[in-house]
Amino acid sequence: MCYFQGTTSYDLYITRNSSFTLLSFTDADWTGSIDDRKSTGGYLVFFGQTPISWKSSKQCTVARSSTETGYKALADSTAEVIWLHYLPTDLQFLSVSAFTLTIWCDNLGATYLSANLIFHARTKHVEVDYHFVRDRVVKKEIQIRFISSQDQLADVFTKPFPTASFTAFHFKLRVDSSFLA
Repeated sequence: MCYFQGTTSYDLYITRNSSFTLLSFTDADWTGSIDDRKSTGGYLVFFGQTPISWKSSKQCTVARSSTETGYKALADSTAEVIWLHYLPTDLQFLSVSAFTLTIWCDNLGATYLSANLIFHARTKHVEVDYHFVRDRVVKKEIQIRFISSQDQLADVFTKPFPTASFTAFHFKLRVDSSFLA
């Protein structure tokens, strides 16, 4: 409640877009919970420059590697982006082909796994997520790109930050009271 009380002046800044680009940032912390060693995964989806969807949640199982936890977060992000991709078509607003879809991930193992069939034999425990994401990559529906951790916007959904860093994320996420001027 203290957080909500301290952020009542914040608004989401929405801009008009000329391009139909869905950009997603996905991140996970590996075994971040000290109680049960489960990881927290999160994603943030932008339509152009406007954040339109975000999620942060504890994963259901304990991950055996950072690649596994990163790939689970990548699969969740992929599902959201695909759903948002088809939503305007279902509403008879736009053609599906009008969109560009890119997912930024700071986990090299998860990024490589989405593009490389060789990794499959060593990752049977993430098989369902693997096939879901890999199928979308092969069909060229999505692109998975690596991003450095310092540029990862989804970090704010998965890890605690000092106040100064957290405040800086407000501006990057286009959630701030300074946009109101």
